[in-house]
Amino acid sequence: MTPADRIFVALDTTDAAEAARLAGALAGAVGGVKLGKEFFTANGPIGVGRVTASGLPLFLDLKFHDIPNTVAGAIRSSLALKPMIVNVHASGGPAMMRAAADAVAEAGAEGGADRPILLAVTVLTSMGPDDLAAVGMGDDPEAQVVRLARLAQQSGCDGVVCSPREIAAVRDACGTGFKLVVPGIRPEWAAKGDQKRVTTPKQAIDAGADYLVIGRPITQADDPLDAARRIAAEMA
Repeated sequence: MTPADRIFVALDTTDAAEAARLAGALAGAVGGVKLGKEFFTANGPIGVGRVTASGLPLFLDLKFHDIPNTVAGAIRSSLALKPMIVNVHASGGPAMMRAAADAVAEAGAEGGADRPILLAVTVLTSMGPDDLAAVGMGDDPEAQVVRLARLAQQSGCDGVVCSPREIAAVRDACGTGFKLVVPGIRPEWAAKGDQKRVTTPKQAIDAGADYLVIGRPITQADDPLDAARRIAAEMA
């Protein structure tokens, strides 16, 4: 896997035409696109199809979090979009994650290559110790991330979404085969924005991340293609 293959660019916009244009421009320079709630709520499956027409793999970042039956149904419905990665919130608990894993396994049994990677979101990268304490989760992000990562692994998930700061701890807890997808990536030359637990692309890869989710440093650059190539070169 090349450094560029490890990059999923976050297209956090409601403008389907602009997202499709960016995806087309970045094809070959990144490993895939991430489309989340902002885009999906505005544009739905048809909009997703416009973006994936570029041929880039899809990380469908809808962070399902509901009762087990509803989440399993949502996962099954999402398979029509042929995502490479889907995700749920680990805080939904083991029964919910097992239901999602079962739905993904059904896809593997029926379609083989169409089986997506199932991730569990641990702690959002916008949350710091004070935020965790405010919602009754203690005040140690790393401890909470590791706890949820272990639970996700035990519940049948393929990996987790975690911040760069917890990569080493999750690797130690869950082993080398567990997929780590890491947002909160900021090159030295990019602004941090609203992310609190961040690091550079190279630091994240060196720590053991499998894939990086990078948005504004690429999408808001004067030349997104050049920014993507620059980040891949730094990772190498």
